Amino acid sequence: MYRIFYKTELFIGSGSLEQLKTYQNQAIFIVADPFLVQTGQLEELVETYLDSSNEIQIFSEIVPDPPIEVVVQGIQAAQGKVPQTMIAIGGGSAIDAAKAIYYFAKEQGLFEDLCFVAIPTTSGTGSEVTDFSVITDTDLGQKYPLVSRDLLPDVAILDANLVKSLPSSITADTGMDVLTHAFEAYVSTQASDFSDALAEKAVQLVFEYLPKAYRNGQDSEAREKLHAASTLAGMAFNTASLGINHSLAHAAGARFHIPHGRLNSILMPAVIRYNAGYQHGKIAPDCLATAKRYQRLAQLLGYSASNPGQGVRQLTEAVNRLQGRLKLPKTLSQYGVLSSLFQECREELAKAALVDKCSLTNPRQADVAGLLAILDASF
Repeated sequence: MYRIFYKTELFIGSGSLEQLKTYQNQAIFIVADPFLVQTGQLEELVETYLDSSNEIQIFSEIVPDPPIEVVVQGIQAAQGKVPQTMIAIGGGSAIDAAKAIYYFAKEQGLFEDLCFVAIPTTSGTGSEVTDFSVITDTDLGQKYPLVSRDLLPDVAILDANLVKSLPSSITADTGMDVLTHAFEAYVSTQASDFSDALAEKAVQLVFEYLPKAYRNGQDSEAREKLHAASTLAGMAFNTASLGINHSLAHAAGARFHIPHGRLNSILMPAVIRYNAGYQHGKIAPDCLATAKRYQRLAQLLGYSASNPGQGVRQLTEAVNRLQGRLKLPKTLSQYGVLSSLFQECREELAKAALVDKCSLTNPRQADVAGLLAILDASF
């Protein structure tokens, strides 16, 4: 038996921001990406869509990989008036920070139940439909995923017009994060027919539309499809969870300060080969079931993948070609990670990844030696 829980109400497509007009006579706490404040986009959105009867407070002290200190600042900023509605608008960092602010404020009795609205401005994390939030301890150089149903937004508004201005590099990074979510959910030990359907569609959409959105950010169809793919992949991994690709990215991201999606992309080919037990063109017998899952994904992308080994090879080649089209680094050294730093912390990273919650649902039980092999192959 397995249990699936979908809570978030989705408003999708052009005009979906009109939903904000239904909130009236409320105390609204907005957690926003500072870029939206600097460019005036947030002010325009508030004036256009939020009724003047609302009392609005804005917190925008968000930084990438939000640290615990930012969460504390957010809680303190909201203490003036207990909000009835909380709106998170921005990329994954803004939404993750908002989730953590809500979670810890509620734990301390500072917040009551409220309507939590998430409005993503990147097509990547799927955070608008997940019960995950990743917070960084800067002192220890570690990322910690929070997992609780209390973190699930009540409402998600998906308007692709909000992502048209994204730089191509961020489009690439966040798009590869979507792909990682879909791949890991598909081979997770908790995968089901429901998560499979979501993940398969997300993979197909990413390969078809990510290069188009990268080349032309004003391509409305590509932006809408990629925005949908992000949410589909988020729903998939919220159902099935993730694996060691994310465990390693959580550990290494805090040390190397590589954008999350880009780091996932670098690790992805080595993770696929490890999970499939793929060496010298052969599949380890105890990894055959996972290799067949990767084979199915390769076939969905139009490759022959006539056997599991060929499927794994063709899927990793497809990833490498996609990285090339997006001008992404394929190794940590290409990104600029120094060999001395890598050697200094590689074992520490492997040990941290091993105890990460995402490792629990990886299809192949990992050990430090295996994770070191992935890191070395990715360097």
